[in-house]
Amino acid sequence: MDLNEIGMRAVMAERKLRIISPEKKTEGLLNIATALRADQEKILQANDIDMALAKENGMSISMQDRLKLTPDRIEGMAKAVEDVAAWPDPVGRVIQEYDRPNGLHVKRVNVPLGVIGIIFESRPNVASDCASLCVRAGNTVILRGGHEAINSNIATTGVMRRALAEAGLPEDSIQLITDTSHETANKMMNLTEYLDVLIPRGGAELINRVVRNASVPVIQTGAGNVHIYVDKAADIEMAADIVENAKTQRPSVCNAAEKLLVHKDIADKALPVIAKRLYDKNVELRGDDEARKIIPEMNEATADDWGREYIDLIMGVKIVDSVEEAVDHIERYSTHHSDCIVTEDEEAAKYFLDNVDSAAVYWNASTRFTDGGQLGLGSEIGISTQKLHARGPMGVDQLVTYKFVITGQGQVRA
Repeated sequence: MDLNEIGMRAVMAERKLRIISPEKKTEGLLNIATALRADQEKILQANDIDMALAKENGMSISMQDRLKLTPDRIEGMAKAVEDVAAWPDPVGRVIQEYDRPNGLHVKRVNVPLGVIGIIFESRPNVASDCASLCVRAGNTVILRGGHEAINSNIATTGVMRRALAEAGLPEDSIQLITDTSHETANKMMNLTEYLDVLIPRGGAELINRVVRNASVPVIQTGAGNVHIYVDKAADIEMAADIVENAKTQRPSVCNAAEKLLVHKDIADKALPVIAKRLYDKNVELRGDDEARKIIPEMNEATADDWGREYIDLIMGVKIVDSVEEAVDHIERYSTHHSDCIVTEDEEAAKYFLDNVDSAAVYWNASTRFTDGGQLGLGSEIGISTQKLHARGPMGVDQLVTYKFVITGQGQVRA
């Protein structure tokens, strides 16, 4: 289907969806959850095709993990849609109301953003997460996934569209661009006549390409060069637990830790304990000279390592002299996604939390909690690493804007 036709259909569907009752949208979302479960074999069969091609083309194991669907993961997708369905509908919510001296009554009311475009890579669950969030907030969505997951995305989107139609909602509230060429992606980035906002979901390369080429307003999400700083006052076992979880629990996602900074006063004791945990999980460590003096088998880090998001079982390691040096390093190389300090020193923690300018900052907890569901937002459309409109996990309440509704009795301006 031509992109202009997709855009026109999305606009027409949004005009209907924005005035549909919260109860009707809830019915549509619950229908989607039911359909994902009922049609899981169809989705899994499509995913099997994508996985076979991925292996044939030499896709890395961590990226295959992002692509793979299982019955448990489809159940997770359905449950995430149900969580979104249970979230209070933000559309029509009055966020400010007041009277002017001239008698005008002013309200600021939440309204949908409109038509949202999502460009994403190889995680098929992004389709259902993003679609359900958009529908809950009264937005229509145009999805454009990567070629790696095209069969999975076609199957998942088809299931969701049928489920919406069966509930009496416009099926064009959710559309998928099936042409995965760069040319089509570039056209989508400039679909200003139809798209109100574009959200890239993926690695740094994708996000940077969208930011450089799009004329549609963009919300940057995703890229996570995530740091954990182990302070001199850290509990070493706690630090080892946090680093191991943040790096290895699911290394292919944006909130996984990529860099480990260790204070010089604790490095001799802490680094061997942490390194053993990581080596036991097959993590490749790349360290600076000081770190390699403590762990000689560690590979040498290059200047390029400090700014890289690996999305793999690789971690950069650096020894620092102070919490101030740790913060300076993070501020230089961070993507402003999620960064953590492990310490028992409240003053050091406060300095870190106040001075690290990231969307999520942690004290003694794994960065893997930077997630809409984990932070009580239901699901998420992405982790915004910018400051305008929204920051951090973007749930339903971040997918609306507002308009002013003014009521008068014939007032005219002098």
